[in-house]
Amino acid sequence: MDLRRVREEYESRGLDENDLESDPIKQFKIWYSEIENVGYLEPNAMVLSTVDANGSPIGRNVLLKEIYDDGFVFFTNYKSNKASDIEVNNKVSLTFSWNELRRQVIVKGSAEKISEKNSDEYWSMRPHESKIGSLISNQSEVIPSRENLDKDFVSEKLRWQGNEIPRPDHWGGYKVTPNFIEFWQGRPNRLHDRLSYVLASTGWVIKRLSP
Repeated sequence: MDLRRVREEYESRGLDENDLESDPIKQFKIWYSEIENVGYLEPNAMVLSTVDANGSPIGRNVLLKEIYDDGFVFFTNYKSNKASDIEVNNKVSLTFSWNELRRQVIVKGSAEKISEKNSDEYWSMRPHESKIGSLISNQSEVIPSRENLDKDFVSEKLRWQGNEIPRPDHWGGYKVTPNFIEFWQGRPNRLHDRLSYVLASTGWVIKRLSP
């Protein structure tokens, strides 16, 4: 498969420092609203990258579920590989790829568990079947077959029929508190706009990066 001749000319609309919010999370919310308006499929999908105990990096798609004033929140199994990696090294990155508007956002920062209260609040909003899925999933562990997974789901569904399912201790949220956020806007001739927010002792500093 030869992809060398696959090319796409990017938008002429640029990204100027004067158009940016002073707070990168406010700027993120503006871009997120714009990508929602063009009908992008799952605009909250992001690649979470972690590093394990052996120093090996890995990325996987997760869903952004909340935006705090100081960070980005996702939910997962606390026994998963991603959670194990965060336990060893809580420095992570998030990547949002929004091709419809030729945009990308990269977030670097540290991940920490959110409060049990906030995890409970989100858990209460989840569909009943999704809660069952979280109960039966020993995330990242080897399982005998798909049939076993489906069987466990049916069994737990019958068990909890008509009853509320409490949030298990092994499931909850993480907040990624950023120290770096880059907004990337595709431009013609590969002269892309890259504007980054870097956290300094005095607050956020905006810098333009070479494409």
